[in-house]
Amino acid sequence: MDSISMQTKLLSSQPTNLPISHKFTNLSRIKTCAFPVRDDCSFKLVLHQNYSSASHNLIYLPQRRRHAIATNAHSSADTCIIDKYDSDQVHSITKQERVGVLLLNLGGPDNLDDVQPFLYNLFADPDIIRLPRLFKFLQKPLAKLISVLRAPKSKEAYASIGGGSPLLRITNEQAEALKKALQEKKLHADIYVGMRYWHPFTEEAIDQIKKDHITKLVILPLYPQFSISTSGSSIRVLNDIFREDGYFEGLPISIIESWYQRDGYIKSMADLIQKELLSFPNSDEVMIFFSAHGVPVSYVEEAGDPYKVQMEDCVSLIIHELKSRGVKNSHVLAYQSRVGPVQWLKPYTDELIVELGQQGVKSLLAVPISFVSEHIETLEEIDMEYKELALESGIENWGRVPALNCTSSFISDLASLVIEALPTATAVARARNNNCNDKDELDIMQYVVKMLFGSVIAFFLLFFPRLLALFRNSSL
Repeated sequence: MDSISMQTKLLSSQPTNLPISHKFTNLSRIKTCAFPVRDDCSFKLVLHQNYSSASHNLIYLPQRRRHAIATNAHSSADTCIIDKYDSDQVHSITKQERVGVLLLNLGGPDNLDDVQPFLYNLFADPDIIRLPRLFKFLQKPLAKLISVLRAPKSKEAYASIGGGSPLLRITNEQAEALKKALQEKKLHADIYVGMRYWHPFTEEAIDQIKKDHITKLVILPLYPQFSISTSGSSIRVLNDIFREDGYFEGLPISIIESWYQRDGYIKSMADLIQKELLSFPNSDEVMIFFSAHGVPVSYVEEAGDPYKVQMEDCVSLIIHELKSRGVKNSHVLAYQSRVGPVQWLKPYTDELIVELGQQGVKSLLAVPISFVSEHIETLEEIDMEYKELALESGIENWGRVPALNCTSSFISDLASLVIEALPTATAVARARNNNCNDKDELDIMQYVVKMLFGSVIAFFLLFFPRLLALFRNSSL
């Protein structure tokens, strides 16, 4: 429902090719450069992908204009990936550095009064509603319009799960569990939580990091798979902060951009699935239904988002692990939570549930594959809406795998991931570019005029998105 998957893309940027492997087995993907950089106001993220014996550079460019980027070749030794870390080395790091770990997550409204402003923050994000340059001034008016229109239905959904999102509470619990897991591995670290669209915001976490005088920072998005609209959006905010704040000049930072391929995560997911299968009367007849939050197709096909490929790889790895344990159930992957009049990744979860019921499937086990904590999409959308739809469609036995939350094996692997990331931390080089400041400096009257007329135009753009196509060539 109202989460990062509620992305509305009215017009995408020009396509960018993304060379990416379809197999990430035995892969540790830790970003070796310090942070994403801006170039001509375009977000540019250089990722270095390391296999067991070789290194491959990936360039991910969600930009309006493509630029040639020169990257230095990195050997596997250069990236300092630690498969089996030395406890003495970890203890040495603890003594010499004050290590911080910043957990990034979506955020959610604490109560029903927070729903509309939370939705506004969500849709005001240019990585969620991606407008062409000509219509940048519509970003906030459009976000206001959508948030007001969606707030009543969203409030009903949040009311059905207790009146607010449990995401912050669970993320704080994960942070505390991670801190303890790191201590057990001989690493003392301060853990911070930064939410993208609600308190505590990423900026609030950064302020605390500065107050605590952290000397080495690991950034860990709590999204297993990378998308420009989840991890990418949060990293963009951090990039802006690092670029402007002198405190971060020279601060060693490591960004873990995705981690779905790790054995600890894969095995933890397989454990939960295997356990839930046993609750069915005929477990071998149950279809495993992976449901991931969706993104618009144009994110993948035009903006080069690796999310779809990573999601398919993730499911493949989990199924491979299950088969190694003798679990041979059939499975499907679908995408939930679409919104707006554009095409999203298919198949859609709700439509596929109906189709499976018509095909005679009687037992379905839903697996929220892109979520590591319970929130609105699991507790309301899957547990209530999709369950009801499944039963109405002829599916007799319904089950749902819980989110990982604070599962010990999962948290332990996250701790190992943080330790592995520490040697890759690279000093930030401060780079200001005053020409890239595209914030409108308006007096109050100009602002009122733009809000008024922008809201009217935004209404038509929202419900008649094809109108945007008329301006596409001139705006990009």
